[in-house]
Amino acid sequence: MAEVDVARYADMFAAMGTEARLRIVRLLLAAHPEGMVVGEIQSELGIPASTLSHHLDKLKAEELVTVERRGTFLWYRANEHALRDLLAFLYAECCTRSKAVKPSLVRIGG
Repeated sequence: MAEVDVARYADMFAAMGTEARLRIVRLLLAAHPEGMVVGEIQSELGIPASTLSHHLDKLKAEELVTVERRGTFLWYRANEHALRDLLAFLYAECCTRSKAVKPSLVRIGG
């Protein structure tokens, strides 16, 4: 794996490295694929609007969430593909040293 890839995944993990951002990603995964508007996220998690905006911008910058404008509303969704790639990165080397489990048997998603 290229060092660029490792750095990219490290940035993604860093973006989720706060309790609030991890809660946002989990909430958006629960609402997948429809997503949620900012007001719903704020209401559900009790995060002040300016702080929530900062967290969503950080997650969006690392492509962990996507945003779509519909009229006056911004709809946020978990980026399922990016999150699957992140999990696949974690499991890419699974059991390659111990050979306890064939890596091909470790599946991410469906």
